Amino acid sequence: MIEAIDIYKNYGTLEILKGVSLKISQGEIISIVGPSGAGKSTLLHILGTLDRSSKGNVLFEGKNISQLKDKQLGIFRNQNIGFVFQFHHLLPEFTAIENVCIPSFIAKKNTSEVKIKATELLTYLGLKERLNHKPSELSGGEQQRVAVARALINDPKIVLADEPSGNLDTDSAKSLHQLFFELRKKFNQTFVIVTHNEELAEMADRKLVMRDGKIV
Repeated sequence: MIEAIDIYKNYGTLEILKGVSLKISQGEIISIVGPSGAGKSTLLHILGTLDRSSKGNVLFEGKNISQLKDKQLGIFRNQNIGFVFQFHHLLPEFTAIENVCIPSFIAKKNTSEVKIKATELLTYLGLKERLNHKPSELSGGEQQRVAVARALINDPKIVLADEPSGNLDTDSAKSLHQLFFELRKKFNQTFVIVTHNEELAEMADRKLVMRDGKIV
């Protein structure tokens, strides 16, 4: 479904990625592990079109998305990719359901249909009673579940998660990890997860280890 071919990334003379190649299939859950500074998050950002590689290509269902212009990339990203980060990045002035709806509103989808779907997602994620709560009124685990619902609202073909449980207590982290596998089972969702959590890494279909800008 998605393929990275010989990806390099430099910041000036600093070489972060040094020829990374990988293939990810539909419905697969992949974990990426390695020491800090190995290039894990940089690779994830390039796969998710949040950053561009210095050299190499990213193919999505056979299409070279590395060649898209910034505006085209923004549309592509909104339609095809969901993101979950360590810090949930919820907008504090908006309620849970409003935060979840934002990507669909950006895509100019029907407002009432979006709200129905957001309610269904949040209910599925155990937040039926929290729809109108603002982030400050939610626990860390609840905030991260809102972020997961937001990542799923546009039916993305792949979800990219960067240390999704790194900011959670042990029980909330385990709950979130289990949720990823439930989502894969229910929606045939594809996940690429950068993590330092060994338990989550070992649960994945494949564990990729990065060191010094390469997959080893």
